[in-house]
Amino acid sequence: MFKTIPRLAFISVRNGLVAGALGFGFILTLYYIGKHPFLFPVYFDFRLILFSVFMVMGLKEIRDYHQNGLLSFGEGMVSNLVFTVVFALLIATLIIFFSAIEPGFVSNYIEVATAQLKSFEPAIVEKLGKTEFDRNLSALPGTSGRDLATDYLIKSFIISFFISIIISVILRRQPKTN
Repeated sequence: MFKTIPRLAFISVRNGLVAGALGFGFILTLYYIGKHPFLFPVYFDFRLILFSVFMVMGLKEIRDYHQNGLLSFGEGMVSNLVFTVVFALLIATLIIFFSAIEPGFVSNYIEVATAQLKSFEPAIVEKLGKTEFDRNLSALPGTSGRDLATDYLIKSFIISFFISIIISVILRRQPKTN
């Protein structure tokens, strides 16, 4: 059955599911140790390492074991896109279900995010724009699990895009021309 599925897609989907399970495990771990996973800056996000590791492993497997040592930039980008779609959709779905099961997940996020925003110095608020700041602060209590999942999904694609380009360029190998 699996022979009919192109290896590129199969490997990317498999890695996306494994990385998604690990990623959701990280989210649960962070939440239960008291650090809400949605309040970390992007440059401290565990997805940077998770994406890098799984994308490199996937592309190396495709290139070295299934394509005779050849991999184009486009194949790398497509493989990483499939990986990201599977990863992001899996975790977004799990976040929606988890926030329905554990209502403290969203309420804790709202409390901590509100406290963080209110602790900003007036100079920073003016720099950001008082109206925009107030609009964001007033919209925060209406946040739902679906909003958190959508935010996670979008940020996963943004993070993945830049990592995919770098890894696809590094791991590409073209046939030698004489």
